[in-house]
Amino acid sequence: MSCILHIDTSTDACSVAVSQDGAVIFHDERLEGPQHAQVIGGMVEDAISFTDSHAIPFDAVAVSAGPGSYTGLRIGASIAKGVCYGRNLRLIAIPTLELMCVPVLLGREELPEDALLCPMIDARRMEVYTALYTRALKSVTDTEAKVIEPDSFREQLDQHPVYFLGNGATKCKDVIDHPNAHFIDGIQPIAKWMSPLAEKRHVNGQFEDVAYFEPFYLKDFIAKKSKDLLHGL
Repeated sequence: MSCILHIDTSTDACSVAVSQDGAVIFHDERLEGPQHAQVIGGMVEDAISFTDSHAIPFDAVAVSAGPGSYTGLRIGASIAKGVCYGRNLRLIAIPTLELMCVPVLLGREELPEDALLCPMIDARRMEVYTALYTRALKSVTDTEAKVIEPDSFREQLDQHPVYFLGNGATKCKDVIDHPNAHFIDGIQPIAKWMSPLAEKRHVNGQFEDVAYFEPFYLKDFIAKKSKDLLHGL
């Protein structure tokens, strides 16, 4: 038997879940905006209280590992490490783009066998964090920060139906125009969808070094000075 605490703070959504033997037994979500620093601690405490009240010991903590919001990823990793240290638990890292594919694979049995999934996280302007996956979640392209243009993914679109999803895909609808391009709305990385990915890594012994784990930021953080502050210089 296994019990895993799942944490995702990689985008504007903030969520926590608990799975036992692959079944989600607790989940909490805040989808209205980036308030991670204010709410994630309480959400994790509620999840731990739930399992403690049912005498269910944790085996591991799974955290969304990026790419995504630099600040959000740092908060999630810090909370996950804290729980691991406090309860002597192992740490599992879940690629955020891979996580986004899970609700599509579970909810759309009609996907063609040769379909490719293209999760996209909004970066800035016409840039997204993205990668391509098969239905078996095998990587077709490396994760990258990509500026979307009309001919983006042309090679794959000429050969496969490609399903674009995530908040980055929304702004690409008017740019990527191809008969094989399909767009799925409403997909966010949410902790409750981590379960199948975390369970597989748990069984295979794919754990991170808690002390040295760092999220996959993909791009370096660039601090911005406020306009008011600049006026005073």
